[in-house]
Amino acid sequence: MHISITLPLLCGVLAASAATAQTKAKAPAKGKETPPPMEAVKPGAYPDKPIRFMVPFAPGGTTDLIARMVGQKMSESLGQALVIDNRGGGGGTIATDIVAKAAGDGYTLMMNHQGMTFNATLYTKLPYDTLNDFATIAMVGVTPNVLVVNPGVAAKSVKELVALAKSKPKSINYGTGGVGSSAHLAVELFQRLAGVQLQHVPYKGAGPSLTDTIGGQIQMMIATMPAAAGHIRGNRLRALGVSGAKKSPAFPELPTIAEAGVPGYDYTTWYGILGPRALPANMVQYLAAVSNKTLSQKDLREKLSQQGMEVELMAPDKFADVLRSDVARWGKIIREAGIKGE
Repeated sequence: MHISITLPLLCGVLAASAATAQTKAKAPAKGKETPPPMEAVKPGAYPDKPIRFMVPFAPGGTTDLIARMVGQKMSESLGQALVIDNRGGGGGTIATDIVAKAAGDGYTLMMNHQGMTFNATLYTKLPYDTLNDFATIAMVGVTPNVLVVNPGVAAKSVKELVALAKSKPKSINYGTGGVGSSAHLAVELFQRLAGVQLQHVPYKGAGPSLTDTIGGQIQMMIATMPAAAGHIRGNRLRALGVSGAKKSPAFPELPTIAEAGVPGYDYTTWYGILGPRALPANMVQYLAAVSNKTLSQKDLREKLSQQGMEVELMAPDKFADVLRSDVARWGKIIREAGIKGE
């Protein structure tokens, strides 16, 4: 796939959209929301065999890590294993298509992130309908990203990285999980607001990209917090700043990218559990209740918090609102910026 970007438009659109391009749910006012289900009637003997838990990206990325953490706990509640099935490629569309076409028996589910809302616009001929082919089950949470560099990079701060990039345009390679991925758009926003030119190196998933950043084959990336946290603590990566509007409890000493030298920068990511549209309503409610009860467990919440994730319990219909809102929001940004997946 080739991507074309009209740079002047991208600069204006992304800068103007920094505040509105957040992926966290813009839910209705408190008191008007449908409460997240915590209890539901078990649908007969379901589940009486292992459940396939699709991950649209390679092992080692944040979606994979979260799927494994949450899936293990959900397995305990369901009494059946959630078997992780990593199907990377196509910007996440390959696994997503498998789920869209799966039987509505509850034995094929998916952990995905807001990148699926980008794909609704980036790809002109998707084999599925993002808004109509999926049952939204549960929002898992939101996380800021973190700007990391290989320890061999001279820059010790965001300002130093910007200065280095300005002194040698396109000399710094940055990795992403693919063209048009969350990490790609995050760095595009960074480049335009910082006034620098970096060299994009797309991978077939965030995991391999992170591995090569650690190995020094590429110099930097804006990675999701859960995927990068252990490597930061192990000094395999140097963190320069978090991407959200506020500091992360996981790394309270880290400044935000905005306060560290790129004013206006603000970018976060959501993750959620979905199934095929064919899932019956009672099964959606049951799985939503199991998911929300699982995410309410103190030990899991603490583990996710340590990785920089803020758990976000949400009713299935409100998660559907998030999906719908982000398809519209990101579609507008991508179209006006001239980004086209071919």
